[in-house]
Amino acid sequence: MRTELHELSDADHRPGAVAEPGQRISVIGTGYLGATHAICMAVLGHDVIGLDVDPRKVGWLNDGRVPFFEPGLPELLEKALATGRLSFTTDPALAAARADVHFVCVGTPQRKDSLAADLAHVDASVSTLAHHLDRRALIVGKSTVPIGTAARLTALVHRLAPAGEEVELAWNPEFLREGFAVEDTLRPDRLVFGVGSPWALGRLQDVFAPLIEAGVPVVTSDLQTAELVKVAANSFLATKISYINAMAEVCEATGADVHHLAEALAHDQRIGGRFLRPGLGFGGGCLPKDIRAFMHRTEELGVGQATAFLREVDAINTRRRQRTVDLVREMAGGDLVGTRVCALGAAFKPDSDDIRDAPALDVASMLQAAGAHVRVYDPQAMENARRAYPQLCYAGSVAEAALGADVVVLLTEWNQFRSIDPHHLGAEVTHRRVVDGRHALDAEAWRSAGWDYRALGRP
Repeated sequence: MRTELHELSDADHRPGAVAEPGQRISVIGTGYLGATHAICMAVLGHDVIGLDVDPRKVGWLNDGRVPFFEPGLPELLEKALATGRLSFTTDPALAAARADVHFVCVGTPQRKDSLAADLAHVDASVSTLAHHLDRRALIVGKSTVPIGTAARLTALVHRLAPAGEEVELAWNPEFLREGFAVEDTLRPDRLVFGVGSPWALGRLQDVFAPLIEAGVPVVTSDLQTAELVKVAANSFLATKISYINAMAEVCEATGADVHHLAEALAHDQRIGGRFLRPGLGFGGGCLPKDIRAFMHRTEELGVGQATAFLREVDAINTRRRQRTVDLVREMAGGDLVGTRVCALGAAFKPDSDDIRDAPALDVASMLQAAGAHVRVYDPQAMENARRAYPQLCYAGSVAEAALGADVVVLLTEWNQFRSIDPHHLGAEVTHRRVVDGRHALDAEAWRSAGWDYRALGRP
């Protein structure tokens, strides 16, 4: 994978791999999605300017520093800056003047007062940009939004932009997986173009020409369908995850083994094994808030019954966190008060420092609230975790977190944790008890090393 990405990132030296001529692009928002998109677009040969309201973030990126952890992205940022095709600014007028295609990549978190998506950042970004658009331009939404947002924003832009109806909107949803964002941008499994005119389609085809020429499938649709694709995909994936975790609950009640069950199901080509992995469940900045916003929007549209099943998908996912706490309590003899717990993991998934809706930190907090003494270690997410959960205790290594522990609980499946030698770790703890919240450890190896091994849905 890394070799293939390196070859594509060196596209300047490969005939036909770079869009000719390069397009002038702005990327609004330089968070996880926006920074990745801006950097990769510059690597593909476009002239790119990234826009953000945070001067500190802009300064970091212009200095060649990525403000979050994502494998492979710092190297691509350095390469893109060296070409002179990439820069970052806080000035929307400059971004509007220097680009003809504008990608909106700002966040749409869940609102604090409901399940709905908070579109304040999207609305503010598009409104601010529109005031400076005095010629024909294309605004392309990549943010995950409720269906109908593009139509509303189109009317807003036509009202605010000096160029009026010469400014068009399109939607090009993102499908990035944290830890694989570079690969997913440069070698996506599909591109979705939601457009309202042949001109808008042509502009998107020009922007993504290197990927299209490389054989990436393209789905062209109306705006509404393009808006729906991302939330529909996330809802399906969340359903798969919660399905196997529901089966884990059945396995716990019957003595069956969910690991073997999932393996058997995965051999059915109609089902497949991806996302059919039991454990602590999903978190992060996409799946939880996206399925909730989808439920809210369908209720607004009068078809809430069609997505009612997602409430149980969400509930199953949340129950896995409490069940993990219960499993630790059982291993500690029924009482967590005074129990020393080594919590391995803080990020919501490996190869990321993202702690948004992280099951790992939720479980650690619940354990502490029940009276346990918890020490947390994560290879990349420690700084973010300390800021968001200052009440927890943190360690500088696996060994430090495990020193004197009564129970070890694996909460994020980093490769570093998968490769732990159970014999060596056994010398650090008081009791050899481990709860594998991610089904990531070799159960037989740990049991052979004298550990009492437990995992959700396994005897």
